[in-house]
Amino acid sequence: MNSNHIQRKKVAVVILNWNGQALMEEFLPSVIAHTPTDLADIIVADNGSTDQSIQMLKEKFPSVGIILLDKNYGFAEGYNQALKYIEHPYTVLLNSDVEVTPGWLNAPLKAMDADSNIAGAQPKILAQRNKAFFEYAGAAGGFMDRYGYPYCRGRVLHIVEKDHGQYDKEADLLWATGACLFIRTDIYKEVGGLDAGFFAHQEEIDLCWRLRSRGYRLVCTPSSVVYHVGGATLSVESPRKTFLNFRNNLLMLYKNLPEKELKYIMRCRFWLDYIAATKFFLSGHFPNARAVYKARKAFYTLKPSYEAVRKENLQKTTLHEIPELRKGSLICAFYLQGKKKFPQL
Repeated sequence: MNSNHIQRKKVAVVILNWNGQALMEEFLPSVIAHTPTDLADIIVADNGSTDQSIQMLKEKFPSVGIILLDKNYGFAEGYNQALKYIEHPYTVLLNSDVEVTPGWLNAPLKAMDADSNIAGAQPKILAQRNKAFFEYAGAAGGFMDRYGYPYCRGRVLHIVEKDHGQYDKEADLLWATGACLFIRTDIYKEVGGLDAGFFAHQEEIDLCWRLRSRGYRLVCTPSSVVYHVGGATLSVESPRKTFLNFRNNLLMLYKNLPEKELKYIMRCRFWLDYIAATKFFLSGHFPNARAVYKARKAFYTLKPSYEAVRKENLQKTTLHEIPELRKGSLICAFYLQGKKKFPQL
């Protein structure tokens, strides 16, 4: 594993890359243009790419630092490996398909500088391919219901709102999106970073829940704006993505739920997951239906290896009632009560 010398500034903007040459050619220019060189280093951590990513970076973007990882570690462990080389006080985990705007670093850093208890922050995230609308995965900050269903200010289940300034007030969150996550580097390392076992999907929610339960704050600072391409334009998720989302969500619940909630929530999730699988089946998406079943089986296989992690999380919990965890069911509110926007919840 090799890395070039990385000068220590206040911020490391770390972009994890795997065969993403075209995306970096499209989006790195905005990051370079709007990231002051006296404030931040821009670093690409390469997850064992086999395309011409590294050669392209050296030729077209020589100011960008490079960390060469020896294989594809996935999203979660890729960042964990990369951050071993980072000593900057703040790190921004930035997806390679994000376009940033002038001053994008200012508001998140100002908020975190002002309150040492803020461990992480995100900007307002709009859809890069349709800039009038929020981006599905991040929007204006993340929340979750008691059964593990995540949602955002600006996106509830599949309903994505148009941005007309309705979420321009700074807000506390349960989770900030991994597409553009500002985090204190020392705290990231202190709590163990992203869960490598997740590989990808919902690992940032798990990390933020861990932070929140230990009393740290997460915030959205909407005066900072970025545009994310994301993957929500697909009409049907790939079976692999379905598998990871369901498995990782169950692992996250097991790791973080208090003892008094765990058995009840897991019983409810049994029915909710099989309702989801039935819906996939009846709509003809058979591989996705199978993926739900495989995800539940994989969860129970992995569960014993997470007992020690769960015990540590519960021991270190200081905030036992998290305001950003919705007490009711998002599914019931959405489908039975017609509550399809964040303020209605």
